[in-house]
Amino acid sequence: MNQVNISLWVTEGCLSSAVLTLLDTFTIANHWYSYLNKQSRTPLFNARIVSTSGRPVTVSGHVRLTPELALEDIEQTDCVVVSPMLPHVDAMPRDLDQLADWLKKRKTEGTVIASVCTGTFILAQAGLLEGKKATTNWHFAHFFKRRYPDVTLLPEDILVEDDGVITTGAATAVNNLAIHLIRRFSSRELASVCAKALLIDASRLTQSPYSMSTPFYGHGDAQVLKAQELIENDYARITGIDDIARDVGISPRHFKRRFKKATGDLPIKYLQKVRIEAAKEQLETTAGSLEEITLAVGYKDVSSFCRLFKQHTRTSPKNYREKFYYRLHA
Repeated sequence: MNQVNISLWVTEGCLSSAVLTLLDTFTIANHWYSYLNKQSRTPLFNARIVSTSGRPVTVSGHVRLTPELALEDIEQTDCVVVSPMLPHVDAMPRDLDQLADWLKKRKTEGTVIASVCTGTFILAQAGLLEGKKATTNWHFAHFFKRRYPDVTLLPEDILVEDDGVITTGAATAVNNLAIHLIRRFSSRELASVCAKALLIDASRLTQSPYSMSTPFYGHGDAQVLKAQELIENDYARITGIDDIARDVGISPRHFKRRFKKATGDLPIKYLQKVRIEAAKEQLETTAGSLEEITLAVGYKDVSSFCRLFKQHTRTSPKNYREKFYYRLHA
């Protein structure tokens, strides 16, 4: 099997864990590849840190990284991984234009382009995601959708590949990316062995159980803001959306449209999210029965609540409690 060249692109202030995790994982993959293929002494993966100029960069945690190569020095690479920028996704790399041109050229040569977490913003800004499916850190999904409406964002997914461009969810999804690349460029057997050796849950497909509803308040509509406050403070006793509209002085006819324009959600969807977040907190922190929690967050029918909970979180209340209550209280 030919050696696989992986270029890990870094820039000032990017998240160091993404780069270092990939370096360590490919190193371990090389050891296991050698073990499984006893006659092979050449490392399968050649992972190299690169920067646009080739000069050292200071990444998160004040870690100083010295790249092996500049972009112009790379004649061939099988995969490029773009590191995430945290926490300011607005701050694009100063050398974005140069990076974008280089990535587009590599893409035409068949190079796989990947990003970790908010690296999706860099790919989108570089014009590599137009008309494609992608994912990113769930916390920034709302902002991403507003900024890049031509990208089909799947914020519930941990990893999305579309036309040779791979995007991933929040920071630890780098582990899923590593296993995905090992499987893609080597074999299912090597990927499985590495996942087991590194305790990586390769079957983890969704961010939904981990995500939290993060309401948008910066829309400037005072009446909608008041409606949001009413929902968040009295979610368990609300019986009708029209009542909220009247409470904030908007006709029920226009309330839904105006609320969605300001927040991105219809009022009923917003209410559901608030109630699901309240239920998640109770599942994490109390031993209350499912019937008690259902009533406490404003629903009467347990079965209907369970269906709604799974719709929002991609898991059942029982499984959610097993995942998070045990870890917090064991």
